[in-house]
Amino acid sequence: QVQLQESGGGSVQAGGSLRLSCVATGNTNRNPCMAWFRQALGKEREPVAHMSRGAGSGLYADSVQGRFTISRDNYKNTLYLQMNSLKPEDTGMYYCATGLSIGEYCFTRLAKAYEYRYWGQGTQVTVSS
Repeated sequence: QVQLQESGGGSVQAGGSLRLSCVATGNTNRNPCMAWFRQALGKEREPVAHMSRGAGSGLYADSVQGRFTISRDNYKNTLYLQMNSLKPEDTGMYYCATGLSIGEYCFTRLAKAYEYRYWGQGTQVTVSS
């Protein structure tokens, strides 16, 4: 079992920045891939970025490439998402996820929501124009 807790959401104007954090506790060693998802009102939950433990960089959705940066501190079991140049379309609930098949590192593609077993409660990001 893994427990995830996100923080760092808030309300910003377009062009602003936010940094999200996700602290993982529990059996983190068997779940090396961690990801950020987001869900806008009335829309499906979509992957934003993922990163494996020990990886030098992450994989991003086209919509955030060049604006968002995923990183992790493995000693603190914490995943981060630095979000710059925010747009109104970035508004939504942001979730941290982990738990692909046991021991599975991140795929070469962004995994879908149903492929992850563990989720945080989410943190709201609102970007106004």
